[in-house]
Amino acid sequence: MVAEDGCLAFSRFGLGPRPGDLNRLGSDPASALLDEIADPTSLFIDQPDLPDSVDAYTELRRFQRARQLAKLQSTASENAAAPKPMDALLPKAVIAANGKVTVPGVPSPEDLMNAEIEARLDRVLNVPVGFGERLVAFWTNHFAVQAAANEIVRGLAGAFEREAIRPFVLGMFGDMALAVIQHPAMLTSLNNDVSVGPNSPQGRKTGKGLNENLGREFMELHTVGVDAGYTQTDVTSFAKVLTGWTYGRGENEPENYGRFVFHKFAHEPGLQTVMGKLYPQPGVDQGLAVVADLVTNPATAKHLAAQFATYFVADVPPAALVTRLADVFRKTKGDLRALTTALVKSPEAWSTPASKLRTPQEFLWASARALQFRPEASFINRALGDLGEPLWNPPSPQGFKDDAATWLAPNAMTTRVDVAELVASRAKGLDDPRDLATDLFGAGLSSDTRTAIDRAESRNQAIALLLMSPEFQRR
Repeated sequence: MVAEDGCLAFSRFGLGPRPGDLNRLGSDPASALLDEIADPTSLFIDQPDLPDSVDAYTELRRFQRARQLAKLQSTASENAAAPKPMDALLPKAVIAANGKVTVPGVPSPEDLMNAEIEARLDRVLNVPVGFGERLVAFWTNHFAVQAAANEIVRGLAGAFEREAIRPFVLGMFGDMALAVIQHPAMLTSLNNDVSVGPNSPQGRKTGKGLNENLGREFMELHTVGVDAGYTQTDVTSFAKVLTGWTYGRGENEPENYGRFVFHKFAHEPGLQTVMGKLYPQPGVDQGLAVVADLVTNPATAKHLAAQFATYFVADVPPAALVTRLADVFRKTKGDLRALTTALVKSPEAWSTPASKLRTPQEFLWASARALQFRPEASFINRALGDLGEPLWNPPSPQGFKDDAATWLAPNAMTTRVDVAELVASRAKGLDDPRDLATDLFGAGLSSDTRTAIDRAESRNQAIALLLMSPEFQRR
Protein backbone atom coordinates (compact mmCIF):
# COMPACT_ATOMS: atom_id res chain seq x y z
CA MET A 1 0.00 0.00 0.00
CA VAL A 2 2.87 2.39 0.77
CA ALA A 3 4.29 1.89 -2.74
CA GLU A 4 0.86 2.44 -4.29
CA ASP A 5 0.39 5.60 -2.22
CA GLY A 6 3.75 6.86 -3.47
CA CYS A 7 2.66 6.49 -7.09
CA LEU A 8 -0.66 8.14 -6.26
CA ALA A 9 1.07 11.09 -4.61
CA PHE A 10 2.78 11.89 -7.90
CA SER A 11 -0.12 11.13 -10.23
CA ARG A 12 -3.18 12.31 -8.28
CA PHE A 13 -1.64 15.20 -6.36
CA GLY A 14 1.58 16.01 -8.19
CA LEU A 15 3.07 16.57 -11.62
CA GLY A 16 4.42 13.06 -12.09
CA PRO A 17 7.71 11.52 -10.94
CA ARG A 18 11.16 12.22 -12.33
CA PRO A 19 13.72 9.40 -12.43
CA GLY A 20 14.52 8.48 -8.83
CA ASP A 21 11.64 10.46 -7.32
CA LEU A 22 9.63 7.44 -6.22
CA ASN A 23 12.55 6.20 -4.10
CA ARG A 24 13.17 9.67 -2.68
CA LEU A 25 9.56 10.20 -1.59
CA GLY A 26 9.77 8.30 1.69
CA SER A 27 7.30 6.13 3.52
CA ASP A 28 4.71 8.83 4.30
CA PRO A 29 3.48 10.34 0.99
CA ALA A 30 0.75 12.43 2.63
CA SER A 31 3.27 14.15 4.88
CA ALA A 32 5.57 14.70 1.90
CA LEU A 33 2.76 16.54 0.12
CA LEU A 34 2.07 18.77 3.10
CA ASP A 35 5.78 19.38 3.68
CA GLU A 36 6.11 20.65 0.12
CA ILE A 37 3.51 23.38 0.76
CA ALA A 38 4.50 24.17 4.36
CA ASP A 39 5.94 27.51 3.24
CA PRO A 40 3.33 29.39 1.17
CA THR A 41 6.00 31.66 -0.30
CA SER A 42 7.44 28.61 -2.06
CA LEU A 43 4.57 28.97 -4.53
CA PHE A 44 5.52 32.51 -5.47
CA ILE A 45 7.31 33.27 -8.72
CA ASP A 46 9.56 36.25 -8.07
CA GLN A 47 11.73 36.57 -11.14
CA PRO A 48 13.11 40.04 -11.86
CA ASP A 49 12.67 39.58 -15.61
CA LEU A 50 8.91 39.05 -15.24
CA PRO A 51 7.03 42.37 -15.06
CA ASP A 52 4.18 42.92 -12.63
CA SER A 53 0.80 43.70 -14.13
CA VAL A 54 1.39 47.47 -14.07
CA ASP A 55 4.67 47.21 -15.95
CA ALA A 56 3.26 44.58 -18.31
CA TYR A 57 0.27 46.79 -19.07
CA THR A 58 2.60 49.73 -19.71
CA GLU A 59 4.64 47.64 -22.15
CA LEU A 60 1.49 46.36 -23.85
CA ARG A 61 0.20 49.86 -24.45
CA ARG A 62 3.61 50.98 -25.77
CA PHE A 63 3.64 48.04 -28.16
CA GLN A 64 0.11 48.72 -29.36
CA ARG A 65 0.73 52.43 -29.87
CA ALA A 66 3.99 51.85 -31.76
CA ARG A 67 2.27 49.29 -33.97
CA GLN A 68 -0.61 51.68 -34.62
CA LEU A 69 1.81 54.46 -35.60
CA ALA A 70 3.74 52.17 -37.93
CA LYS A 71 0.56 51.15 -39.72
CA LEU A 72 -0.60 54.77 -39.99
CA GLN A 73 2.75 55.80 -41.41
CA SER A 74 2.68 52.96 -43.93
CA THR A 75 -0.56 54.38 -45.31
CA ALA A 76 0.18 58.03 -44.53
CA SER A 77 -1.64 60.80 -46.34
CA GLU A 78 -2.00 64.53 -46.04
CA ASN A 79 -5.07 63.96 -43.91
CA ALA A 80 -3.29 61.71 -41.42
CA ALA A 81 -3.78 62.74 -37.81
CA ALA A 82 -0.90 64.62 -36.20
CA PRO A 83 1.15 62.45 -33.84
CA LYS A 84 0.68 62.87 -30.13
CA PRO A 85 3.58 64.22 -28.04
CA MET A 86 4.08 60.80 -26.43
CA ASP A 87 4.63 59.24 -29.86
CA ALA A 88 8.08 60.78 -30.14
CA LEU A 89 9.18 58.64 -27.18
CA LEU A 90 8.19 55.37 -28.83
CA PRO A 91 10.66 53.15 -30.69
CA LYS A 92 9.88 52.60 -34.34
CA ALA A 93 7.88 49.46 -35.03
CA VAL A 94 8.95 47.12 -37.83
CA ILE A 95 6.34 45.49 -40.04
CA ALA A 96 7.59 42.30 -41.69
CA ALA A 97 6.46 41.09 -45.11
CA ASN A 98 4.10 38.61 -43.41
CA GLY A 99 2.48 41.43 -41.46
CA LYS A 100 4.08 40.55 -38.12
CA VAL A 101 4.97 43.61 -36.10
CA THR A 102 7.97 43.90 -33.79
CA VAL A 103 8.92 46.88 -31.66
CA PRO A 104 12.61 46.91 -30.67
CA GLY A 105 12.97 46.84 -26.91
CA VAL A 106 9.23 46.43 -26.28
CA PRO A 107 7.76 42.94 -25.70
CA SER A 108 4.68 41.90 -27.62
CA PRO A 109 1.77 40.15 -25.86
CA GLU A 110 3.20 36.86 -27.10
CA ASP A 111 6.66 37.73 -25.74
CA LEU A 112 5.17 38.43 -22.32
CA MET A 113 3.25 35.17 -22.35
CA ASN A 114 6.24 33.11 -23.49
CA ALA A 115 8.38 34.50 -20.65
CA GLU A 116 5.67 33.47 -18.20
CA ILE A 117 5.54 29.97 -19.73
CA GLU A 118 9.29 29.59 -19.32
CA ALA A 119 8.97 30.51 -15.64
CA ARG A 120 6.23 27.89 -15.16
CA LEU A 121 8.38 25.28 -16.85
CA ASP A 122 11.18 25.98 -14.37
CA ARG A 123 8.77 25.13 -11.59
CA VAL A 124 7.43 22.06 -13.35
CA LEU A 125 10.86 20.53 -13.80
CA ASN A 126 12.28 21.37 -10.38
CA VAL A 127 9.58 20.94 -7.72
CA PRO A 128 9.89 17.67 -5.75
CA VAL A 129 6.31 16.44 -6.24
CA GLY A 130 4.38 19.35 -7.69
CA PHE A 131 1.46 19.47 -5.26
CA GLY A 132 1.69 23.24 -4.93
CA GLU A 133 1.71 23.68 -8.70
CA ARG A 134 -1.37 21.49 -9.00
CA LEU A 135 -3.13 23.67 -6.43
CA VAL A 136 -2.17 26.76 -8.42
CA ALA A 137 -3.45 25.12 -11.60
CA PHE A 138 -6.79 24.34 -9.95
CA TRP A 139 -7.40 27.88 -8.69
CA THR A 140 -6.13 29.51 -11.88
CA ASN A 141 -8.62 27.42 -13.86
CA HIS A 142 -11.35 28.12 -11.32
CA PHE A 143 -10.86 31.85 -11.81
CA ALA A 144 -10.22 31.50 -15.52
CA VAL A 145 -9.30 34.40 -17.76
CA GLN A 146 -9.26 33.96 -21.53
CA ALA A 147 -6.09 35.02 -23.29
CA ALA A 148 -7.94 35.01 -26.61
CA ALA A 149 -10.24 37.79 -25.38
CA ASN A 150 -7.75 40.50 -26.32
CA GLU A 151 -4.08 41.42 -26.18
CA ILE A 152 -4.39 42.93 -22.71
CA VAL A 153 -5.56 39.64 -21.21
CA ARG A 154 -2.97 37.71 -23.20
CA GLY A 155 -0.14 39.88 -21.95
CA LEU A 156 -1.39 39.99 -18.35
CA ALA A 157 -2.47 36.35 -17.89
CA GLY A 158 0.81 35.26 -16.31
CA ALA A 159 0.97 38.27 -14.01
CA PHE A 160 -2.65 37.57 -13.03
CA GLU A 161 -1.70 34.09 -11.85
CA ARG A 162 1.39 35.38 -10.02
CA GLU A 163 -0.45 38.24 -8.29
CA ALA A 164 -4.04 37.11 -7.76
CA ILE A 165 -3.69 33.32 -7.35
CA ARG A 166 -0.30 32.18 -6.05
CA PRO A 167 -0.13 34.42 -2.94
CA PHE A 168 -3.51 33.12 -1.73
CA VAL A 169 -3.50 29.40 -2.59
CA LEU A 170 -2.80 28.57 1.05
CA GLY A 171 -4.53 31.62 2.47
CA MET A 172 -8.14 32.77 2.67
CA PHE A 173 -10.46 32.22 -0.27
CA GLY A 174 -12.00 35.65 0.24
CA ASP A 175 -8.63 37.34 -0.20
CA MET A 176 -8.02 35.44 -3.43
CA ALA A 177 -11.49 36.21 -4.76
CA LEU A 178 -11.07 39.92 -4.09
CA ALA A 179 -7.63 39.99 -5.71
CA VAL A 180 -9.10 38.22 -8.73
CA ILE A 181 -12.17 40.39 -9.17
CA GLN A 182 -10.07 43.57 -8.94
CA HIS A 183 -7.29 42.45 -11.28
CA PRO A 184 -7.11 44.15 -14.71
CA ALA A 185 -6.88 40.77 -16.46
CA MET A 186 -10.20 39.60 -15.00
CA LEU A 187 -11.86 43.01 -15.33
CA THR A 188 -11.10 43.14 -19.04
CA SER A 189 -11.56 39.41 -19.73
CA LEU A 190 -15.15 39.66 -18.47
CA ASN A 191 -15.71 43.22 -19.74
CA ASN A 192 -16.35 44.87 -16.39
CA ASP A 193 -13.87 47.58 -17.33
CA VAL A 194 -16.50 48.96 -19.74
CA SER A 195 -19.58 48.32 -17.58
CA VAL A 196 -21.40 51.55 -16.74
CA GLY A 197 -24.40 52.10 -14.49
CA PRO A 198 -27.31 53.26 -16.70
CA ASN A 199 -28.29 55.90 -14.13
CA SER A 200 -24.75 56.94 -13.25
CA PRO A 201 -23.44 60.35 -14.38
CA GLN A 202 -21.37 58.64 -17.07
CA GLY A 203 -24.26 56.46 -18.17
CA ARG A 204 -26.65 59.38 -18.51
CA LYS A 205 -24.04 61.39 -20.41
CA THR A 206 -22.77 58.73 -22.81
CA GLY A 207 -25.62 56.24 -23.03
CA LYS A 208 -23.23 53.40 -22.18
CA GLY A 209 -24.78 50.56 -20.26
CA LEU A 210 -24.39 47.57 -18.01
CA ASN A 211 -22.28 44.49 -18.72
CA GLU A 212 -23.32 41.53 -16.57
CA ASN A 213 -20.48 39.13 -17.39
CA LEU A 214 -18.40 39.52 -14.24
CA GLY A 215 -21.39 39.61 -11.93
CA ARG A 216 -22.83 36.47 -13.49
CA GLU A 217 -19.61 34.45 -13.58
CA PHE A 218 -18.53 35.47 -10.10
CA MET A 219 -21.77 34.03 -8.76
CA GLU A 220 -22.24 31.06 -11.09
CA LEU A 221 -18.63 29.88 -11.40
CA HIS A 222 -16.48 31.49 -8.74
CA THR A 223 -18.61 31.39 -5.58
CA VAL A 224 -22.14 30.12 -4.83
CA GLY A 225 -22.72 28.10 -8.00
CA VAL A 226 -25.66 27.77 -10.33
CA ASP A 227 -27.70 25.71 -7.84
CA ALA A 228 -27.62 28.34 -5.08
CA GLY A 229 -31.08 29.66 -5.87
CA TYR A 230 -30.20 33.13 -7.11
CA THR A 231 -32.14 34.74 -9.96
CA GLN A 232 -31.42 36.82 -13.02
CA THR A 233 -32.48 39.84 -10.98
CA ASP A 234 -29.71 39.04 -8.50
CA VAL A 235 -27.18 38.88 -11.34
CA THR A 236 -28.31 42.23 -12.69
CA SER A 237 -28.21 43.80 -9.23
CA PHE A 238 -24.72 42.48 -8.57
CA ALA A 239 -23.57 43.74 -11.97
CA LYS A 240 -24.85 47.18 -11.00
CA VAL A 241 -22.95 46.92 -7.73
CA LEU A 242 -19.75 46.27 -9.71
CA THR A 243 -20.12 49.23 -12.06
CA GLY A 244 -17.19 51.56 -11.68
CA TRP A 245 -14.85 48.66 -10.88
CA THR A 246 -12.19 49.08 -13.56
CA TYR A 247 -8.51 49.90 -13.95
CA GLY A 248 -6.61 53.03 -14.86
CA ARG A 249 -5.88 53.56 -18.54
CA GLY A 250 -5.01 57.24 -18.59
CA GLU A 251 -1.29 57.97 -18.92
CA ASN A 252 -1.87 61.28 -17.14
CA GLU A 253 -2.86 59.35 -13.98
CA PRO A 254 0.24 57.25 -13.25
CA GLU A 255 -0.97 56.40 -9.74
CA ASN A 256 -3.88 54.46 -11.30
CA TYR A 257 -2.35 53.31 -14.58
CA GLY A 258 -2.76 49.55 -14.96
CA ARG A 259 -4.16 49.27 -11.42
CA PHE A 260 -7.61 48.65 -10.01
CA VAL A 261 -9.56 51.87 -9.59
CA PHE A 262 -13.12 52.71 -8.65
CA HIS A 263 -14.77 55.27 -10.93
CA LYS A 264 -17.67 56.69 -8.95
CA PHE A 265 -19.05 58.51 -11.98
CA ALA A 266 -19.69 55.13 -13.67
CA HIS A 267 -21.23 53.50 -10.58
CA GLU A 268 -24.96 52.82 -10.50
CA PRO A 269 -26.35 54.83 -7.57
CA GLY A 270 -28.76 53.55 -4.97
CA LEU A 271 -29.58 50.46 -2.95
CA GLN A 272 -29.20 46.98 -4.42
CA THR A 273 -30.56 43.63 -3.29
CA VAL A 274 -28.53 40.48 -3.95
CA MET A 275 -29.79 37.04 -2.84
CA GLY A 276 -32.33 38.57 -0.49
CA LYS A 277 -29.99 40.97 1.27
CA LEU A 278 -30.13 44.75 0.94
CA TYR A 279 -26.85 46.58 0.34
CA PRO A 280 -27.10 50.30 1.14
CA GLN A 281 -23.35 51.02 1.16
CA PRO A 282 -22.11 53.84 -1.05
CA GLY A 283 -19.51 53.48 -3.80
CA VAL A 284 -16.93 50.74 -3.78
CA ASP A 285 -17.98 49.58 -0.29
CA GLN A 286 -21.17 48.19 -1.75
CA GLY A 287 -19.23 45.78 -3.95
CA LEU A 288 -16.87 44.82 -1.16
CA ALA A 289 -19.84 43.94 1.04
CA VAL A 290 -21.46 41.72 -1.59
CA VAL A 291 -18.18 39.94 -2.37
CA ALA A 292 -17.58 39.32 1.35
CA ASP A 293 -21.01 37.69 1.69
CA LEU A 294 -20.69 35.58 -1.46
CA VAL A 295 -17.32 34.09 -0.55
CA THR A 296 -18.58 32.92 2.85
CA ASN A 297 -22.02 31.75 1.70
CA PRO A 298 -22.68 28.07 2.62
CA ALA A 299 -23.45 27.43 -1.04
CA THR A 300 -19.92 28.52 -1.91
CA ALA A 301 -18.50 25.97 0.52
CA LYS A 302 -20.51 23.20 -1.11
CA HIS A 303 -19.73 24.35 -4.64
CA LEU A 304 -15.97 24.61 -4.09
CA ALA A 305 -15.73 21.38 -2.12
CA ALA A 306 -17.32 19.45 -4.98
CA GLN A 307 -14.99 21.03 -7.54
CA PHE A 308 -11.90 20.48 -5.37
CA ALA A 309 -12.71 16.81 -4.79
CA THR A 310 -13.59 16.30 -8.45
CA TYR A 311 -10.33 17.82 -9.63
CA PHE A 312 -8.08 15.77 -7.37
CA VAL A 313 -9.92 12.52 -6.67
CA ALA A 314 -12.66 11.42 -9.08
CA ASP A 315 -15.09 12.74 -11.66
CA VAL A 316 -17.84 11.62 -9.27
CA PRO A 317 -16.11 12.09 -5.92
CA PRO A 318 -17.20 10.24 -2.74
CA ALA A 319 -20.07 12.13 -1.10
CA ALA A 320 -18.46 11.82 2.34
CA LEU A 321 -15.32 13.55 1.06
CA VAL A 322 -17.29 16.44 -0.45
CA THR A 323 -19.27 16.88 2.76
CA ARG A 324 -16.11 16.87 4.88
CA LEU A 325 -14.39 19.44 2.68
CA ALA A 326 -17.46 21.68 2.64
CA ASP A 327 -17.63 21.55 6.43
CA VAL A 328 -13.97 22.53 6.73
CA PHE A 329 -14.38 25.41 4.29
CA ARG A 330 -17.48 26.69 6.07
CA LYS A 331 -16.13 26.37 9.61
CA THR A 332 -12.82 28.07 8.75
CA LYS A 333 -14.55 30.77 6.64
CA GLY A 334 -12.62 29.73 3.55
CA ASP A 335 -9.17 28.81 4.88
CA LEU A 336 -7.60 27.12 1.84
CA ARG A 337 -4.71 25.59 3.78
CA ALA A 338 -7.26 23.88 6.03
CA LEU A 339 -9.19 22.73 2.96
CA THR A 340 -6.05 21.35 1.34
CA THR A 341 -4.92 19.59 4.51
CA ALA A 342 -8.35 18.01 4.92
CA LEU A 343 -8.14 16.67 1.37
CA VAL A 344 -4.72 15.09 1.86
CA LYS A 345 -5.70 13.56 5.21
CA SER A 346 -8.99 12.13 3.94
CA PRO A 347 -8.94 8.34 3.49
CA GLU A 348 -11.05 8.64 0.32
CA ALA A 349 -8.28 10.64 -1.34
CA TRP A 350 -6.02 7.58 -1.19
CA SER A 351 -8.50 4.71 -1.44
CA THR A 352 -10.51 5.88 -4.47
CA PRO A 353 -9.33 4.04 -7.61
CA ALA A 354 -7.40 6.03 -10.20
CA SER A 355 -10.10 6.71 -12.78
CA LYS A 356 -9.30 10.25 -13.88
CA LEU A 357 -7.29 10.99 -17.01
CA ARG A 358 -4.44 13.44 -16.96
CA THR A 359 -5.43 16.63 -18.73
CA PRO A 360 -3.21 17.75 -21.64
CA GLN A 361 -1.28 20.16 -19.45
CA GLU A 362 -0.75 17.50 -16.79
CA PHE A 363 0.28 15.02 -19.49
CA LEU A 364 2.86 17.38 -20.99
CA TRP A 365 4.29 18.35 -17.60
CA ALA A 366 4.51 14.71 -16.50
CA SER A 367 6.22 13.79 -19.77
CA ALA A 368 8.78 16.57 -19.40
CA ARG A 369 9.56 15.47 -15.84
CA ALA A 370 9.75 11.77 -16.66
CA LEU A 371 12.06 12.28 -19.64
CA GLN A 372 13.95 15.26 -18.16
CA PHE A 373 13.07 17.10 -21.35
CA ARG A 374 12.84 20.89 -21.45
CA PRO A 375 10.62 22.02 -24.32
CA GLU A 376 10.78 25.62 -25.49
CA ALA A 377 7.77 27.90 -25.13
CA SER A 378 6.88 27.59 -28.81
CA PHE A 379 6.74 23.80 -28.47
CA ILE A 380 4.53 24.06 -25.38
CA ASN A 381 2.17 26.49 -27.10
CA ARG A 382 1.88 24.30 -30.17
CA ALA A 383 1.49 21.01 -28.27
CA LEU A 384 -1.08 22.32 -25.78
CA GLY A 385 -2.95 24.07 -28.59
CA ASP A 386 -3.16 20.81 -30.53
CA LEU A 387 -4.19 18.91 -27.40
CA GLY A 388 -6.92 21.45 -26.62
CA GLU A 389 -5.69 22.98 -23.35
CA PRO A 390 -3.50 26.01 -24.11
CA LEU A 391 -2.22 27.87 -21.07
CA TRP A 392 -4.53 30.62 -19.77
CA ASN A 393 -6.88 30.27 -22.71
CA PRO A 394 -9.93 28.11 -21.97
CA PRO A 395 -12.87 28.15 -24.39
CA SER A 396 -15.12 29.89 -21.86
CA PRO A 397 -14.99 31.58 -18.43
CA GLN A 398 -15.87 28.18 -16.99
CA GLY A 399 -12.27 27.11 -17.54
CA PHE A 400 -11.11 23.77 -18.89
CA LYS A 401 -12.99 20.62 -17.97
CA ASP A 402 -11.02 17.97 -16.12
CA ASP A 403 -13.30 14.95 -16.50
CA ALA A 404 -12.08 11.85 -18.29
CA ALA A 405 -14.91 11.90 -20.85
CA THR A 406 -13.73 15.25 -22.23
CA TRP A 407 -10.16 14.11 -22.82
CA LEU A 408 -10.93 10.53 -23.89
CA ALA A 409 -12.51 11.62 -27.16
CA PRO A 410 -10.97 9.60 -30.05
CA ASN A 411 -9.45 12.62 -31.79
CA ALA A 412 -8.03 13.85 -28.48
CA MET A 413 -6.28 10.54 -27.81
CA THR A 414 -4.94 10.37 -31.37
CA THR A 415 -3.39 13.81 -30.90
CA ARG A 416 -1.99 12.71 -27.56
CA VAL A 417 -0.24 9.80 -29.29
CA ASP A 418 1.24 12.23 -31.81
CA VAL A 419 2.56 14.46 -29.03
CA ALA A 420 3.95 11.45 -27.15
CA GLU A 421 5.87 10.39 -30.27
CA LEU A 422 7.17 13.92 -30.80
CA VAL A 423 8.30 14.23 -27.18
CA ALA A 424 9.96 10.80 -27.39
CA SER A 425 11.89 11.86 -30.48
CA ARG A 426 13.26 14.93 -28.69
CA ALA A 427 14.19 13.31 -25.38
CA LYS A 428 17.90 12.58 -25.17
CA GLY A 429 20.27 10.83 -22.78
CA LEU A 430 17.70 8.53 -21.21
CA ASP A 431 18.25 5.15 -19.62
CA ASP A 432 16.79 2.06 -21.23
CA PRO A 433 13.00 2.68 -21.51
CA ARG A 434 12.37 -0.56 -19.61
CA ASP A 435 14.47 0.64 -16.69
CA LEU A 436 12.82 4.05 -16.84
CA ALA A 437 9.36 2.48 -16.63
CA THR A 438 10.38 0.50 -13.54
CA ASP A 439 11.88 3.65 -12.01
CA LEU A 440 8.73 5.72 -12.60
CA PHE A 441 6.06 3.17 -11.65
CA GLY A 442 7.80 0.74 -9.32
CA ALA A 443 5.56 -2.13 -8.33
CA GLY A 444 2.71 -0.37 -10.11
CA LEU A 445 4.14 -1.26 -13.55
CA SER A 446 1.76 -3.74 -15.15
CA SER A 447 2.89 -6.80 -17.07
CA ASP A 448 1.01 -5.56 -20.15
CA THR A 449 2.90 -2.26 -20.20
CA ARG A 450 6.22 -4.03 -19.54
CA THR A 451 5.56 -6.40 -22.43
CA ALA A 452 4.55 -3.58 -24.79
CA ILE A 453 7.76 -1.70 -24.03
CA ASP A 454 9.86 -4.87 -24.43
CA ARG A 455 8.35 -5.50 -27.87
CA ALA A 456 8.75 -1.94 -29.15
CA GLU A 457 10.51 -1.70 -32.49
CA SER A 458 12.61 1.29 -31.46
CA ARG A 459 13.69 3.33 -28.45
CA ASN A 460 11.36 6.18 -29.44
CA GLN A 461 8.42 3.84 -29.82
CA ALA A 462 9.13 2.32 -26.42
CA ILE A 463 9.15 5.78 -24.82
CA ALA A 464 5.91 6.75 -26.57
CA LEU A 465 4.28 3.53 -25.36
CA LEU A 466 5.43 4.34 -21.82
CA LEU A 467 3.88 7.81 -22.04
CA MET A 468 0.60 6.41 -23.38
CA SER A 469 0.39 3.56 -20.85
CA PRO A 470 -2.53 3.43 -18.39
CA GLU A 471 -0.04 3.87 -15.53
CA PHE A 472 1.11 7.18 -17.02
CA GLN A 473 -2.25 8.46 -18.24
CA ARG A 474 -4.46 7.63 -15.27
CA ARG A 475 -4.57 9.44 -11.97
